[in-house]
Amino acid sequence: MGQKNKITRRWAKRGSRPSAPRDQRTRSAWLFGAICPKEGKGAGLVLPRCNTLAMSLHLAEISRTVKPGAHAVVILDQAGWHGSKDLEIPDNITLLPLPPRSPELNPVENLWQFIRDNWLSNKVFNSYKDILDHCCHAWNQIIQQPWSIMSIGLRDWAHG
Repeated sequence: MGQKNKITRRWAKRGSRPSAPRDQRTRSAWLFGAICPKEGKGAGLVLPRCNTLAMSLHLAEISRTVKPGAHAVVILDQAGWHGSKDLEIPDNITLLPLPPRSPELNPVENLWQFIRDNWLSNKVFNSYKDILDHCCHAWNQIIQQPWSIMSIGLRDWAHG
């Protein structure tokens, strides 16, 4: 998420041309998030980089939110930092890598689009801190809406 956000659709009167600002600067932050669509819960971090260390921190955050005695399966794509030999995987988490080019199988991908559409697109951020604040606000907003997480994340083929 960052200054080069996507321009998304907007509601407007027919025939009008609403403004949709677009920033040309390139500062960004990474929103690491995982959801449990069945329970409408999630765990997330906003970090300055996307690498193996960041992914290890994210897995530790997920691990802390898993109920005691439970085990989490984290679905992820095959980004390099997801499968690094240096990745620290907590004992209560199993990683499930998806086949290449299959983001539709990962329920959190739809959540990213929802977050962008509702809180992060069509904005010009004043500073890097502003980007961080908006990302944290967006994540906190969706976490307070378990019904949205369930609606966006549940798949009939996975949860019948």
